[in-house]
Amino acid sequence: MTTHDTTATALDALGVLDGIIRHTTVHGIPTLFAPRPGEITAGLVFRVGHADETLPTSGITHLVEHLALYRLGLSDLHYNGATASTYTLFHVTGDEDEVVTYLNSVCEALRDLPMDRLETEKEILRTEAGSRGQGALSQMPLWRYGAQGYGLSSYEEHGTRTLTPDQVRHWAETRFTRDNAVLFLTADRVPDGLDLSLPAGRRFPTPAPSSALPVTPAYLRGEDGHLVFTSVLRRSTAASVFAEVLGRALFQDLRQKGGYSYSAEADYSPRDAGFATLTAYADALPQKQDAAVGGFVDVFARLRAGRIEKAELDSARGKLLKRYDAPDLGAALLPSYALSLLIGHPILSPDQHRAELEAVGVADLREVAGEAWEGGLLQVPTRGADWAGLTPAPQFSPSGVSGTLHPSLEDDDVTLIIGEAGVTLSTPGGLVTVRYDGCAAMTTRPDGARGLTGLDGFRVAVEPTLFGDVTAERIAVLDKAVPAAAVVPLPARPAEEIPQPPERTAPAPRTPADESRQTEGRRARAAGRVSGRFVLVAALATVWPVLLVTFLVNGIQEPSIRLPVIAGCVLEFWLIRAARNLYRTGQPTTPQ
Repeated sequence: MTTHDTTATALDALGVLDGIIRHTTVHGIPTLFAPRPGEITAGLVFRVGHADETLPTSGITHLVEHLALYRLGLSDLHYNGATASTYTLFHVTGDEDEVVTYLNSVCEALRDLPMDRLETEKEILRTEAGSRGQGALSQMPLWRYGAQGYGLSSYEEHGTRTLTPDQVRHWAETRFTRDNAVLFLTADRVPDGLDLSLPAGRRFPTPAPSSALPVTPAYLRGEDGHLVFTSVLRRSTAASVFAEVLGRALFQDLRQKGGYSYSAEADYSPRDAGFATLTAYADALPQKQDAAVGGFVDVFARLRAGRIEKAELDSARGKLLKRYDAPDLGAALLPSYALSLLIGHPILSPDQHRAELEAVGVADLREVAGEAWEGGLLQVPTRGADWAGLTPAPQFSPSGVSGTLHPSLEDDDVTLIIGEAGVTLSTPGGLVTVRYDGCAAMTTRPDGARGLTGLDGFRVAVEPTLFGDVTAERIAVLDKAVPAAAVVPLPARPAEEIPQPPERTAPAPRTPADESRQTEGRRARAAGRVSGRFVLVAALATVWPVLLVTFLVNGIQEPSIRLPVIAGCVLEFWLIRAARNLYRTGQPTTPQ
């Protein structure tokens, strides 16, 4: 069965085509269309995105998108492209002729990308990334998935430095094909003159998810002022309703009641055919961060216990039901239906979805809340969240490698180990290891620096200037062991950007005068100790005669005191002699 037949059968079987949306094919591309007054909006969607790449080739999909749009140049059209984790979208709004011109131009460019623009577009993407910055949620995919698949959205696009024309061309020929695409149009018919000829291919499934979290629920320490929670849920109508309930509960408790946050919200976003990502966010002032974390945990505890008011459920359900009150419902549903076709998610007709929304109850939300918490990852701005039953996300690797030891020139407690199986950074807190057979990427610099990132997200920076005895021979071990496909060459750095260890103050040269002063100091300290002993012995020599006199007055004839008196006389003799010797030892001596 062809891709088109499968698409049509799926739509017809689910009752979607009830006069709201129609379908056909255009040059082998499944096409959905529904009317809407005014200008036409069209979208050509491909099942390829960031999550399909590797760390060394990351950015290749984004690069194809930019190259495909280059020939359009400046235009009054409202058009653009977007690259997400699992899809790439080319969209336009205009009259019929403008839409046809845009779609034809995109497909023409995909058939023959303007490779003379490759290096320039790479620079544009690097500039775009530099201006985009990092948001509070940016590191969450990395901690959950590592440096692969869905985790790549946390990383810079390494491919914008190293990708070759052949790599980019092959990616376009295999991923941007008619069998890996869906077209949608807000029109009552398909416009004439479309030429969407693309090479044949196959529909790519969404990537299998990886995991960098051995245990959930887990937490990590993030930036001050931001509280972020993510979880992976089975896709369901109840899960989408729960996201609405959670967002409203956070807003009410953290902002309206507690005054801890200004922004408090939640979002439900499909990840693939079977699962979605739940994201919750709240901000907080530094002095209220602990309270915000506590309030967030309390909200989840309440929802997990099923303490959900009917009004909360009805309000969330009502918001989702309003989507079906749109006058041009078919046109409004086109983007979500197109994406569902691409990733293989079952499509519900509006009536089916309404019925599922009406059937969601408190017990369903309680089940979703438990699922969300058990798979959750919480980024807190405070010290930790162990008290809430969460486990710290892994900060260190479970084991290290054996090899040559290279002490840090910055910290005596840190050692780099370069071995035959990988590299390990030994720190007082634990080990950070990247094994060669699990290396997602290794950046290289002409000055010898190497940066190894493991598939699990751990990274070890090998800077020859910061570790002892990291010779060219030791760097060669890394270069030989890491697969060539994982190597990302970076340009040379200016000398001032090469890190250097802090300067350590060298001891001043010693002179004979310094030695003399040190000797005198030792003698003075020794004399002080001797003088103290002299005072103690002299005191005993002075006190003991008083005791002897007391014994004599009481009677020398008494047998019971005769032996102590004799012993006392002997002791007095030795005390006087010891005091004299100590006095002589403590006198200053003139050096010869």
